[in-house]
Amino acid sequence: MVWPEKLKLSKQIQKSITDLGFLTPTEMQYNTLSRISGGQDVIGIGPEGSGKTTAYVLGILSKLKYGVEEAPRALVLVPDKDAVLAVTELFQRLNKNATIRVVSLYNTPGTESQMDALADGADIVVASPDRARAIYLKLGLNLNKIQVMVVDDAHQIVKQGLQLPVVELANSIQRCQHLIFSEVLHERLELMIDPFMRDPAVIEVDELPDADVEIYEQVLYQVPNFRTKLNLLKLLLSDAETFPKAVVFVNTRLTAEKVYQQLNVVIRGEVALLNPIFFESTGFKSIDDFRQDESMRVLVIANEAGGTAALHDIPFLIHFDIPEEKETFVSRIVKNDEADEDTIAITFCTDLELSEVRKIEQVIGQRLPLAELPEDLIIEKEVGDKDTSKKSKAKPVDPEAPGAAFHEKKASNNKNYNFSSGYKAKLNKKKKHS
Repeated sequence: MVWPEKLKLSKQIQKSITDLGFLTPTEMQYNTLSRISGGQDVIGIGPEGSGKTTAYVLGILSKLKYGVEEAPRALVLVPDKDAVLAVTELFQRLNKNATIRVVSLYNTPGTESQMDALADGADIVVASPDRARAIYLKLGLNLNKIQVMVVDDAHQIVKQGLQLPVVELANSIQRCQHLIFSEVLHERLELMIDPFMRDPAVIEVDELPDADVEIYEQVLYQVPNFRTKLNLLKLLLSDAETFPKAVVFVNTRLTAEKVYQQLNVVIRGEVALLNPIFFESTGFKSIDDFRQDESMRVLVIANEAGGTAALHDIPFLIHFDIPEEKETFVSRIVKNDEADEDTIAITFCTDLELSEVRKIEQVIGQRLPLAELPEDLIIEKEVGDKDTSKKSKAKPVDPEAPGAAFHEKKASNNKNYNFSSGYKAKLNKKKKHS
């Protein structure tokens, strides 16, 4: 398939993109470009490399055609300076029209030079949200002529806590087309974009590569925050019959100490740390020492502590945190020749970690099945929310209900599974490991 006529790309733009080696559109580009040209709001969800950035760059260049205004007509918001420079470079490589002017705004000492660049005239502004807001408040960024507003890598913008500048900028634009691109769509992101989106088309690219690794059975729990993670971990591991032996992975030693102290409240004398940093904490120097100690059920391991080999006969591997390096995660869940077929790998994630889960799924070629949260789990409210002292019970997942997003997921993408009976029965078989 070449660049089809339905995408409404000019011959000049088609030549620019083919010169860069892009001979055919990706699925994301094929499904979004005509909608962008038609003026519809779009939410594009897809993994890294699915062509999200190129889709809106082509769409904007197709819509603007000529630089005829002093005020910008397109505003692109990306997480940081590196992203600003990368997107600006892509605009410059694909834009063969010298009248189209692109200005970059990012955090750097002083705003004078960037305000001067805007004053000289700009058709497209690529900016980090906080710098765009700062210059707008100084009356240096004119939003009156904006036709298209893009929020790219929106999940990263939410992760960095930049929702307020995005919403304020969107509210300052009287009316325009909104394009949101992200690796994941979760509740926090929806809360940011819902006020200014108008009947968006949701394009979700969900292709996974063929699986080339054999992994342990997986279970994914999605929770709102760190404190709810702790509640879930304590709730699961307090069941000694179901969880006779488990390893809990965290990212730092300080988190390991905190998890250790919390677990010690509910399973005192049965939890230890690998290479603890404090003398008074119970610990082991190796996983073999933990394995041989029948009195200990839970070992907390920080990525910094090393010693994560030889996990093949531990019945439960729990990722409390998602490692920064996806290879670290994958190395722990891939079966080897000595692997126990009954081992289960359990992963906890928050909305902010969901994009890391998606990257892992791209590596292993399969989805991590999403489990219902236990009915008696205490869901902690976010710090700063109203009624933070109150706690609410987890709500069971309704697999028939459409998500809080803007579309009903395809059956193949519905990843809510009920493990309440069969899953519990399988976990009870772990008594043989004790």
